[in-house]
Amino acid sequence: MRTKKLDHVKILFILTSLIGIAISCQERSKSKSTSHTIAYASNVSGESSKREIYLTNIEGTSKVKITNPLKSGGGYLAWSHDGKRIAFYAKYDDKKTWSIHTINNDGTNWKRLTHADGKWDSSPAWSPDGRKIVFARYYKDSTGLVNDEIWAMNSDGSEQTQIKPLSGGGPCFTPDGRIVFYSESKDKKSEISIANIDGSNMIQLTNNDAEDWHPEVSPNGKQIAFVSKRDGNQEIYSMNIDGSNQKRLTSSEVDDSHPSWSPNGSELIFQSKMDDYWSTYIMNRDGSSVRKIINNGSSAVWLKKQK
Repeated sequence: MRTKKLDHVKILFILTSLIGIAISCQERSKSKSTSHTIAYASNVSGESSKREIYLTNIEGTSKVKITNPLKSGGGYLAWSHDGKRIAFYAKYDDKKTWSIHTINNDGTNWKRLTHADGKWDSSPAWSPDGRKIVFARYYKDSTGLVNDEIWAMNSDGSEQTQIKPLSGGGPCFTPDGRIVFYSESKDKKSEISIANIDGSNMIQLTNNDAEDWHPEVSPNGKQIAFVSKRDGNQEIYSMNIDGSNQKRLTSSEVDDSHPSWSPNGSELIFQSKMDDYWSTYIMNRDGSSVRKIINNGSSAVWLKKQK
């Protein structure tokens, strides 16, 4: 009888241990999935055409590669608002065709959404409800004329439609469903503008002699971070959603680009060539406390809604 009792104790101990291990693994997995809220591209192999997509935490200390191998390209990343998918572009036909793709945050369910031969599709951005993706399309027609178009499609790639009133690139959504993008002004300079999703009610927000592009709207919809060359090289700036209060945030001797807001709008990440190659840095929204978080990482984007 005592032997049977001991056997029962052993079995109970083993079951308790297994349950504890399972719970611990679930907690580690949960912690891991919730901490990886920055997506970025990196060519750690040293080949610029072999960039892969990674996820990391805000310290850049824990990294997970979700593509292997990736087609040539792998930039202009964009999180869906629920954090389940990432949109990006990849290149085909000896880099003559750029196409928009989506992938789950665990690397599964890779989908190519656009297939326009000889056209460069880039800068995808998700609508607030996750149903639409807007993107930029660049190409030269048979006469050599450059076309900068903005397109919209369902998030599964269906119903691709050009937003004909608009021309330019780098589109992104405001929380209320409008589009902020850069467009060519009358003096052939790139300026930041805002418009309705159908292209109506377009308002130019910047007006200067330099190039302004790559706008990113803050999560609360009140500010826009963007890139400008108005002070000699590419620097990060911010302004109010109506174009007022334009401020320079970075001051470096190298190019800075691709700003992305933190979920609460208090910080920005951006890419810079401070080390002769693109790395990702973080700063406060006023440009203070700049520090590197990802070595050899570019096109980094912050998940706006925490999982």
